[in-house]
Amino acid sequence: MTATAHALIGASIATQIANPLIGLPLAFVSHFLADLIPHWDAGTSHRQKSSLRLKVESAVDVLLGFTLVYIIFRNLVDPLYLFAMVITAQLPDWLMTPSWMFGIKIPPFTWMDYLSHKLQSRLALPWGLVTQIAIVGLIVAVSLWTTPTGRALASLI
Repeated sequence: MTATAHALIGASIATQIANPLIGLPLAFVSHFLADLIPHWDAGTSHRQKSSLRLKVESAVDVLLGFTLVYIIFRNLVDPLYLFAMVITAQLPDWLMTPSWMFGIKIPPFTWMDYLSHKLQSRLALPWGLVTQIAIVGLIVAVSLWTTPTGRALASLI
């Protein structure tokens, strides 16, 4: 999934689980579960893209995720915990990046690269993005609806 999707899932978990001893490991595991869902991300058809294009698409994706999390969740969760949950939900991709994008072939980067490629369920555009938006949208909506502040914000939309 995109970094944006992982960020939104991590933030959604943060609204439901305030205890970092439970929330952070759950955010980490959520990454692998989300990647099992057929989806599109910057790595889809990566052999047909230049290294620069992959890096730009990835950077835009990360920035979009941070921006959306800030806009949607900033008043719902402690900012430090929210940021920790977002980074933890994205962490497997951060850990595989040195191996996959920069050719640094040492553990743990190679381990995460291997695991990530084994679990990916990629789907071309547009359907890979449609499935992702539908599932992540549902997760975000449920997380907003089940918090008192989130219900108030959701009613304004």
